[in-house]
Amino acid sequence: MRRTAAVLALVLLLALAGCSGGSSGPNDDGSFAQSGGDGGAEAADAPAGTATAAADTESTAGDAARADRAVIRTGTVSLTVDSYANASARVTELARDRGGYVAASTRSVNGAGNTTWTTGSVTIRVPAESFGATFDALQTYGEVREATSDTTDVTDRLVDIEARLETLRAERDRLRDLYEDANDTDTVLRVSEELSEVQTEMERLTARQRSLENRVAYSTLTVALGEERPDEPTPTPEPGYADTGLGQAFAASIDGVVTAVKTLGVTVAYALPYLLAFGVPLAVVGVAVARTRRR
Repeated sequence: MRRTAAVLALVLLLALAGCSGGSSGPNDDGSFAQSGGDGGAEAADAPAGTATAAADTESTAGDAARADRAVIRTGTVSLTVDSYANASARVTELARDRGGYVAASTRSVNGAGNTTWTTGSVTIRVPAESFGATFDALQTYGEVREATSDTTDVTDRLVDIEARLETLRAERDRLRDLYEDANDTDTVLRVSEELSEVQTEMERLTARQRSLENRVAYSTLTVALGEERPDEPTPTPEPGYADTGLGQAFAASIDGVVTAVKTLGVTVAYALPYLLAFGVPLAVVGVAVARTRRR
């Protein structure tokens, strides 16, 4: 009996020891460690990793969204140039080098007195990706008076147009089916009229869509060129009597006398042949007539 009791007591002690080893014991600071080894740490780290991955995904999505925006870029540059012809030729060459073209140009020649100067503008279209470089290059072609640029986001407008086109395409297909299945004239005329209206609206929206897409693909730059107006020459005032010295007055009078003598001599030389040709015969005739009357 004693042996049996001892054996049972030993088994009971072993069982209690096993339970104590499997349970969580207190730490040195009085807290209790969690069971499961590293599993708790991995569970704690999981939310932070998930948040970082979500942030990276949102950033990538934001960059992609910004890259997909449809933006119209326009710019205006006003320059004072030495030569309108040379400057406009450089602007045209720049547009072609960038893969663009000249959309419009104006030229006006201004004048005042004996001076003239030319003003005008050149409007170019360049691919959107070269807008910034072209805008900066144009500002080196003369003295910048003004330079402005602007952007217009038309993404929502293009999305709206495409949605309306999808609706109209579905409506057109439905009307075409009705037109093919129509059995009476009234139905045919009514469906044909509605189909024509839908088609007209589709063409209008398609033209607007293409125009917006073209303006997005090719940016517009307007360059105002103007030559500087030349300074008018200042007239030299004629000296008055009060400003003229005695010596200058005497010299001027001598010049006047010489001029008068020369003029008189030229006049006599010009008239002498006429006097000899006509005056002498007339004088002879006059003398003869006078003698006749005395007799």
